[in-house]
Amino acid sequence: MTDSRVASRYAKSLIELAIEKGALEKIYEDMQLFSQICDANRDFRLMLRNPIVSHGKKKAVLDKIFQGKVHESTMAIFEIITRKNREAILPSLAEEFVHQYNKYKQIDEVTVTTSVPLTPELRQKLVSSIKERTGHQVDLTEQVDPELIGGFVLQIGDRMMDNSIKSKLKALEYEFTDESYMKGF
Repeated sequence: MTDSRVASRYAKSLIELAIEKGALEKIYEDMQLFSQICDANRDFRLMLRNPIVSHGKKKAVLDKIFQGKVHESTMAIFEIITRKNREAILPSLAEEFVHQYNKYKQIDEVTVTTSVPLTPELRQKLVSSIKERTGHQVDLTEQVDPELIGGFVLQIGDRMMDNSIKSKLKALEYEFTDESYMKGF
């Protein structure tokens, strides 16, 4: 079984436990904290994946960083995963937990990529438009890619709308290489 599938199953179990214990928001914050630490500290992430570092040492590092700062259920999942020698999936577990939390809370994960940063007015208009169409809250991630030239690429969950100048130029280029436009001459 792939790491992402295993992480997804652990995340699902942790969500159910968090709801049962009334600690969903706290454990969500814990998973965000864990992800932030992984993103900020490459050595920490590598240590979790390193087969040379003993599981006991990995558990000790997790305890040192998180003991007393996170919910007891979060520490329990760390304990279970280290006992099963699967520390490498912890970053995926944290990401998957956030995805499942958003799904449970009906929050759409939206990524918009533009050639220049969005203005606050345009950002608000975009979020309002998505909320109106989906009826869900929006967790917006903005990315800037100057190669788009203009327009935007919008991704909501697994759906994507590419309305960029770059993609339109590529489509036009394909039309011209097809030479079907020459048939009328």
